[in-house]
Amino acid sequence: MQTEKPASLNTPLPKTLLFDGSSSLTREGFIPMFCKRFRKVTGLLLLATVGAQTGCVNLSNIALGPVGIPIPISPILQDNEEIQFHVHERYARVPIMGPLTAGGPVAAIDPPSDDEVIHALEKARPVRGGIPLLYEKQRNRVRIVKEKIADYIDDPRFIPLIGFAQLHHAHYKCTVYFEERTINGWPVPYTLDDKESVEVLYIDHNHFHMVGDPDTGSSSPY
Repeated sequence: MQTEKPASLNTPLPKTLLFDGSSSLTREGFIPMFCKRFRKVTGLLLLATVGAQTGCVNLSNIALGPVGIPIPISPILQDNEEIQFHVHERYARVPIMGPLTAGGPVAAIDPPSDDEVIHALEKARPVRGGIPLLYEKQRNRVRIVKEKIADYIDDPRFIPLIGFAQLHHAHYKCTVYFEERTINGWPVPYTLDDKESVEVLYIDHNHFHMVGDPDTGSSSPY
């Protein structure tokens, strides 16, 4: 007695799904589809790996999420921080000097440097921060004239955290002559040259003098 096979078992499978070892089915069905998918997946993985290892984003900071993506910052912000520290370190602090001795110099002999005058001029009349080809300012042929207008010393008094000291006042008038050029590139291009620009700056060089014979320790500069 022979049993009939179900119709579902007699129905042949699609040619692309058969794999019985024949050359025609191997060449036209399974292998070409597998190769295409393999090449596509390999190419995507290679592209993702190369892209992740270049630039500012790499595999080491992907785990940080949005925090690991750097934000572009204008170089002028970094430059401003460095300039502020430069001015604070050199010109914004009041020095404490040794006592005035009998017969010694009592007049201030430290006029403002050209660098200090230019920083004060930039604060009063800035030319930095322009946009190239759109709006720029230039300062050329700078000439600085310094004049001491006051030099006197206060009476000794007690200064907290210092002790008895005298405040030495030194006031300078600095006149800056220069040529200022303004370049505008859009919407109407034009250039303005002011060849007789003048700016007057007043700079104070006040400092303290210790009084008497203070014991300031072995590390003191005086």
